Amino acid sequence: MTRAYDRLETRFHQASVIGDALSMLHWDMATMMPDGSAESRAEQIAVLRGLHHQILAAPDLPDLLDAAGAEDLEDWERANLAEMRRDWVHAAALPPALVEALARAEAACEMAWREARANADFPAVLPTLRPLLGLVREVAAIKAERLGVDPYDALLDQYEPGGRAAAIEAVFDPLEAFLPGFLAEVLEAQRRNPPPAAPPGPFPVERQRALGIEMMTRLGFDFSHGRLDVSHHPFCGGHAEDTRITTRYDTADYASALLGVIHETGHALYEFGLPGGRWRHQPVGRARGMVLHESQSLLFEMQVARSRPFVAFAAPLIRAAFDGAGPDWTEEAQYRRGIAVSPGFIRVEADEVTYPAHVIIRTRLERALIAGTMDLDDLPTAWGEGYRRLLGLTPPDDAVGCLQDIHWYSGSWGYFPTYTLGAMAAAQLFDAARRALPELEAGLARGEVRPLLDWLRGAIHQRGSSGSTAELLTAATGRPLDPAVFVAHLRRRYLP
Repeated sequence: MTRAYDRLETRFHQASVIGDALSMLHWDMATMMPDGSAESRAEQIAVLRGLHHQILAAPDLPDLLDAAGAEDLEDWERANLAEMRRDWVHAAALPPALVEALARAEAACEMAWREARANADFPAVLPTLRPLLGLVREVAAIKAERLGVDPYDALLDQYEPGGRAAAIEAVFDPLEAFLPGFLAEVLEAQRRNPPPAAPPGPFPVERQRALGIEMMTRLGFDFSHGRLDVSHHPFCGGHAEDTRITTRYDTADYASALLGVIHETGHALYEFGLPGGRWRHQPVGRARGMVLHESQSLLFEMQVARSRPFVAFAAPLIRAAFDGAGPDWTEEAQYRRGIAVSPGFIRVEADEVTYPAHVIIRTRLERALIAGTMDLDDLPTAWGEGYRRLLGLTPPDDAVGCLQDIHWYSGSWGYFPTYTLGAMAAAQLFDAARRALPELEAGLARGEVRPLLDWLRGAIHQRGSSGSTAELLTAATGRPLDPAVFVAHLRRRYLP
């Protein structure tokens, strides 16, 4: 007789394939889809989300899960069963009509956000953002009751299994207290020894793209199973066999797109390295959560790409890509520009020291919006107050303020904390990799990234969701997430 567990594997395989199709539809919507197709695309996504929900919330699924739990299972099967149950809990909590309504609202708001951002016009997006937030609050309330947690924790759990706001605040509060003083020290050190000015552009888009593709290839991106495109907001999408990354270009600043490409390549390398074969379309074969996912992107962008050894390798390639010459293009000049600290408005372009402030501001704002203690009409003002308090800046308009990120407008509420937690995990993983690979940095100076990638494959990628974030991080580094490693890294790099 067929095991209950085997029947579950068949169903979750189907759900995974539908999820892959949804990911490709979202990628197309962000890159190539004509604006006039938005309504039909919203319908396609809503129907597929409905079918995906039907599989995960099927009435007989609880009985199958219980039956499978009584069967003799291997370790990975039992880990897979636990992830199946987690998916069922999240899916079964929501009525199908709410799932489809949310999908339509997300698609409509994302399209409105594109125009509103281009015009720096936050009020223009409110007619679609307000109903979307209402649906997100409804989802949060329903899941909170089912999971026995606060509404914000229920949203966070979708992106970081087991993640809780109280634990995040325990990390963010001391970090928020540490950053202003540390930032002042770093800026004073830079004042005494200013970083070199950036060379003047323009930097043609075709040359930036060619450089990005070369860097992706050097890092290990497989172009037979992926591609690079342009979107309003950089992202990594698709799935393990067809991973799509995007960036955006500024002809006055080549570094922004290049570092963005490296960041998204880190995400892609994680996807490429996930368990294949039998586990490819099973919950246990997925990335563990967004903390570890962001750790992979930030490890390559912050820990590797801005390190002195890797800059020694990359500087000649960058100089050649733009026919650069003179003191602005030396290895030392490029390294010091790469670690220059300058409070700014844009999160995805932020330096390593100020980046956590961007995330803390967003996390506090979205928690208030979900709780209903702040109205959407007050978001631009509250955003500005947060930037003045933590970074001493006043956003000149909504485009570089509360409209700059796509997350809220595409329905991703509860995601933002994972960025800074991921940065901390990245520092901890790179520290462990250096200890495990004594020749790592010498190899990076020659452009040899494979030893690091192989170590990450064994430590994180190939383990999928076979353990919790804390378990995987402890197995890889010897301890759970430790903010002290991140702080020590910042001090070592910025105040040597």
